[in-house]
Parts: sequence; structure tokens; C-alpha cells
Amino acid sequence: MRILITNDDGINAPGLEVLTAIAHAIAGESGEVWTVAPAFEQSGVGHCISYTHPMMIARLEPRRYAAEGSPADCVLAGIYDVLQGARPDLVLSGVNRGNNSAENALYSGTVGGAMEAALQGVPAIALSQFLGPETDDLADPFEAARHHGVAVVRALLDRGRWDGGDYRLFYNVNFPPVAAANVKGMKAVAQGYRTDTFFGVEPHISPSGRKFLWITGGPQHAPTAPGTDAAANLEGYISITPMRADLTAHDVLADLEARLA
Repeated sequence: MRILITNDDGINAPGLEVLTAIAHAIAGESGEVWTVAPAFEQSGVGHCISYTHPMMIARLEPRRYAAEGSPADCVLAGIYDVLQGARPDLVLSGVNRGNNSAENALYSGTVGGAMEAALQGVPAIALSQFLGPETDDLADPFEAARHHGVAVVRALLDRGRWDGGDYRLFYNVNFPPVAAANVKGMKAVAQGYRTDTFFGVEPHISPSGRKFLWITGGPQHAPTAPGTDAAANLEGYISITPMRADLTAHDVLADLEARLA
């Protein structure tokens, strides 16, 4: 199996080392693991691509590259330049430092990398490690992902649904903010919504008198509705959410057509 991995925390992020180990275990001794990751952190860029300017790419060692672009850029670079059209069998994106549950998935470069792979017709999984008080006390905050990541990816490859149509499925996986021994299992859940958590801005004045705005986030441990991702994570479960890039609100379409008739 040929696996392409990327992330949004950057080529030197500790979560990428965890993902590399997961990918090698999945690929096996006869497989290949190729890394194309951002040269610098790209958290929060979503599914951004560098459409209006070129990006530099550098070979750091065999099968390991850094690109000055987003995770989606890295997937494109991996498929069409690094692998020279020899398409990977699987793209893994992560392991992100912090959760990409609920509304975070919409901003996530980790999810964006997996989404681009799916749009390119390649099976893809985004993986993120929820952090919290319990993981703060661990020598390895990625312990849950490190110990359970291989089993999750294998379960999805063996028993998950992989379609071949337009806007094909990809998966968003979040490991709970607990020690590996305290993980209760896996749950297939919907994307949740934190009702009181919003991004905003906080203004600051620099010594030169210029105003700068810092993006601020909300509480990450606010539970979402039962049966959704962040709720499952906070209960100690690995959340697995099937996703598509199709943004159509299909539940409204027929009603809207009737209203406009």
C-alpha cells in the first residue's frame, strides 16, 4: 500500500511523527509512506489552496517533503509532483494537536487535506487528538492517538464505507482527551455544534501605535448534542464522522423549490 501523509501543524509537528508510525504500520513492510507537509504551521486554513501564487517544495530526505503551502496544497503536490501521478492508495492527515470536532472541522486544515484527497478520488482520513486536563498530565499528550490510531484506520479500511461517486466520502476522526487506557472505544457520530463557542477578535495596539487583531476561540470542552462528535470525545470515545465536500442543504432543497415555484 502506498500512503501519502500530511498535516496542518507543520513538518516538524509531534503529531506528524505519530501519524508516520501509524502509516508505516498500515502500509506494512512492502508498502510506502510518503510525507508532504507544510513547511510552517497552517492551522485554521481549512480547504484553502494557493491558487494565486506558487509554492516552494523541498525534499528533506527520501519520501519526505516540505511545501510552503496549505495541507490541500500538499496533497496536490504529493499526487501530481512528488509521486508523479502514481496515485496513493490512502491519504492520512494529522495527527492534529487539538480537536477538530464540531465547528472546528469547518476551519481545520487537517480536515481540508483529507477533503482535497477525497475530491481527487483518493480514500482519506483526518485524525486529531482532543487535548484537555488529563492529556496535560501525560508524558505524551498524543497517547490515545498513538495507541489506538492503527486500529481505527484498519477498522475504516476493512469495514468502513468507501464510495466512488462525486463528492466521495472521507472520515474525520477525533481521539478523546484521555489516557490511552481510558479510551472506551469507537463511535460513529454526526458532526456536533457547540452552541456557546464562537471565534472572534481581540484588538491590541502595538508599540508603534498600529492596531492588530488576534483571533480568539471559545471553550473547547462544551458538550455538543448526544450522538455527536465532541460529546462522544468528552465521554472518552473516539469519534468517527463520515463527511462529504458537498455543502448543499439537501433537507431544504425540495421545500425551497416549492416556495420559489
